[in-house]
Amino acid sequence: MADINQEIKWLLRDKYFGNLTAGRQGQKNFIKDVKRLKAGEPLDYVIGFTEFLGCKIDLSKKPLIPRQETEYWVEEAMKKIKGGKVLDLFAGSGCIGIAISRHVKKAKVDFADKRQYFKNKNFIKSDVFSNIHEKYDYIFANPPYIPKTRKNKLPKSVLNFEPHNALFAGKDGLFYIRKFLKDAKKYLNAGGKIFMEFDCAQKKEIEKLLKPPYEFHKDQFARWRWVEIS
Repeated sequence: MADINQEIKWLLRDKYFGNLTAGRQGQKNFIKDVKRLKAGEPLDYVIGFTEFLGCKIDLSKKPLIPRQETEYWVEEAMKKIKGGKVLDLFAGSGCIGIAISRHVKKAKVDFADKRQYFKNKNFIKSDVFSNIHEKYDYIFANPPYIPKTRKNKLPKSVLNFEPHNALFAGKDGLFYIRKFLKDAKKYLNAGGKIFMEFDCAQKKEIEKLLKPPYEFHKDQFARWRWVEIS
């Protein structure tokens, strides 16, 4: 984890383009931003955006910050899909669907979540599938999956600043995963695929919820991280 001095250097580089010559106001804003960092606010929120598979993701409304594990598995999953109708469910910042829109030719992406954190005409306000009325060739899902019992084990920067409704999912972390897997295939076209992220400790319980064919995959840290369901 980077120390505060390194974060200040990154802030200066990425938000202020390496200089503070924009006058007194620029210096004042920089001082305010440094105070935010020292108070524990995540660097990505202070900068206002992050990179995800070559896409600039807006974080001004403070959605869940995209994780590198998510970036890894989405890149792997994109190799398995062709153009078609795609649903980015539990969209949050929209990072998954935005990356697919950019990198997969002829993909038409809809985004769905309970709250909209970014501007997009293809956004559907939906609690899981409550307002989904179409079928898709591919469904990508990164649901909340942290057990509430692990709440106090999270870094303070996550617990104090990131949206809890995008993190926690009941006592065992499977509340939204159960809801999602119960109905997901109803919204899948013939021959379609589902890709879902989860915590490595949940693999055995998730396997009980699935019917073949499916395949579990590991992330870049050799931890079970996502499942591909046909």
